[in-house]
Amino acid sequence: MKKMINLTIDGIKVQTPEGSTVLEAARSAGIRIPTLCFLKDVNKLGVCRMCIVNAGGRALQAACVLPAAEGMNVKTNTPEIQEYRKNILELTLSTHKKECLSCIRSQNCELQKLCLELGVEFGDKYEGVKNEYTIDDLSPSIVRDNNKCILCRRCVSVCAKVQNVGVIGPVNRGFKTAIESPWGLKLNQMACINCGQCIVNCPVGALHEKDDTNEVWAALQDPDKYVVVQPAPAVRAALGEEFGYPMGTSVTGKMAAALRRLGFDKVFDTDWGADLTIMEEANELVERISKGGKLPMITSCSPGWIKFCETYYPDFTDNLSTCKSPHEMEGAMIKSYFAEKMNIDPHKIVVVSVMPCTAKKFEAKRPELGHDGMADVDIVITTRELARMIKKANIDFCALPDEDFDSMLGESTGAAVIFGATGGVMEAALRTAYETITGKKLENVDFKAVRGVKGIKEATINIGGTDVSVAVASGTGNASTLLDSVRSGKKNYAFIEVMACPGGCVNGGGQPIVSSQVKMDKDIRVERAKALYKEDRNKALRKSHDNTEIKTLYTEYLGKPGSHKAHELLHTHYQKREKYSD
Repeated sequence: MKKMINLTIDGIKVQTPEGSTVLEAARSAGIRIPTLCFLKDVNKLGVCRMCIVNAGGRALQAACVLPAAEGMNVKTNTPEIQEYRKNILELTLSTHKKECLSCIRSQNCELQKLCLELGVEFGDKYEGVKNEYTIDDLSPSIVRDNNKCILCRRCVSVCAKVQNVGVIGPVNRGFKTAIESPWGLKLNQMACINCGQCIVNCPVGALHEKDDTNEVWAALQDPDKYVVVQPAPAVRAALGEEFGYPMGTSVTGKMAAALRRLGFDKVFDTDWGADLTIMEEANELVERISKGGKLPMITSCSPGWIKFCETYYPDFTDNLSTCKSPHEMEGAMIKSYFAEKMNIDPHKIVVVSVMPCTAKKFEAKRPELGHDGMADVDIVITTRELARMIKKANIDFCALPDEDFDSMLGESTGAAVIFGATGGVMEAALRTAYETITGKKLENVDFKAVRGVKGIKEATINIGGTDVSVAVASGTGNASTLLDSVRSGKKNYAFIEVMACPGGCVNGGGQPIVSSQVKMDKDIRVERAKALYKEDRNKALRKSHDNTEIKTLYTEYLGKPGSHKAHELLHTHYQKREKYSD
């Protein structure tokens, strides 16, 4: 147990563990100190100076990097400090592209919020020369506008420290400092994995997703198009936040109702595709284990992870499951099975996926994912983009009744919905693999050893008398650590799940953006995952192979998991990529 130290903050006696910063000590006592560059567990640089405090020395100091000391007397909110912070904001605004009314982060911008709190007017008090930058919008997933960048370096730290990618960083010095890729390259020329963690950790509008909502509106207005939509499991766990619901509220029924009111011809559920993925993936795992195939088999649902593996660990591409991701599988079935059943020309079908993930935009454009000259999925929008569409259509989301998804490709089990949390794909696969291998009913379907937000989780599962070693990693930095241990021979597993984003899809780059202040008190990965596990518990069916619509699909169309037709439509291949070309 750590030694406790005593200090006074704004006249309040505070006890805090030795080694804490003044910012942490204040937070534990309910004293809020404003921040901009600080990001819990990721970015502690003190560069923005918003968290300056008076600790009795000659100069004001940044609380996020100032160690708390025994007997320290700290003042956080004197008139002098308020004026200092106001001046910092005014100087920041002097080089900031001020288009707050139209900015994608308006009303959810940490800079805007602080300016309102401190009474800063959006004029040009410090008018002068501004750097002008070309917007980098060549990536299929991410747009960078350095004209709005405040040089907090949160994106830099997340990309390098958490994701182990490091394709952006500070260049030049002084007034000319900018966050760029090396050699002046654009993101699409770098080994960016499109995960979007830079976006959800940016405090302003300098980074955002490539907006594809205009394409969706156009398709919905085209009388020659049959437009089908499918939302991912994690979307239902976060969409409500955009409409005032508490974090961790599942809004599945209202989401389906809102999609129907937007005008989609069919509202299906990517959870159905997740159940289908498990049927193919569990079969593939059993085949590899029983027939001496390439192990460990590694999941392939996360496109950010797939690109990371192809780029940074190309020697593991043969370990990747050949299964397409759930929304790509569902897209393939919409344009084949569903089209044939409904007698619709598949070339007239537009498949729209609503994803918690910006990398899905990149994935949908991969030439490996399609058939008969058609992409499996035509348009990908994020949770945030869907929320903007609902608001633009003046739909009162909170007043909507709960509605079900459309049948044929809309039924799902509890195993599917937990795909959105780290460990969920592993758990879902184990539920089916167990019964496939043993032929016995699995009574306790909760594999709690693979749950939780720990970066790397390991477990040994006994299936029919055989111990199967598995591992789960979330965040590509943790994936690097895990794969390095496998490569060196220190670790040996049969099955590995990897999700590119820390905590899994619930914390994806396309999810609602939460401020760094809120993240100090709440773990959004945990809160959103609760919604998915609750939905799993409440499902009548909790194993993918019990899904009646999936059973019908195999009976009427695919034959069996791993069949020739299944491989043609539901499986893919990968490529080894260069780090500095796309």
